[in-house]
Amino acid sequence: MSQQEISVRIFKALGHPIRYKIVKFLYDGPKCVCKLNEDIEFSQANLSQHLKILKEAGILSSEKMGMNIHYRISSEEIKKIIDSVDKFVMSYSDNSK
Repeated sequence: MSQQEISVRIFKALGHPIRYKIVKFLYDGPKCVCKLNEDIEFSQANLSQHLKILKEAGILSSEKMGMNIHYRISSEEIKKIIDSVDKFVMSYSDNSK
C-alpha cells in the first residue's frame, strides 16, 4: 500500500462522525470498551465495526486487561492531526463571520 493510500485511509477513518467522536473520547487516554459503549450510544456490534476500522487505519491500538479491552490513540501524531483540525475549525469559524 502506498503512502498516499495510507493517508487516504486515515482521513476516511477520521471522516466519519462516530469514529471522530471515538477518537476525541480517547484523546485524554485509554478507556475500556465498556466506557466507549456508554458514551457512544450505538449497538456493541456497530461500535466494534467502527473500532475495527480505526485500528486497521493505525489510529487506535488495543490491549486486553483482564476481561476488558482498552483502546487508546496509537500515536501522538494522530493527536496532532486532531489538534490541527480543531485549530483550523476555530480559525475558519472566526473568519467566516
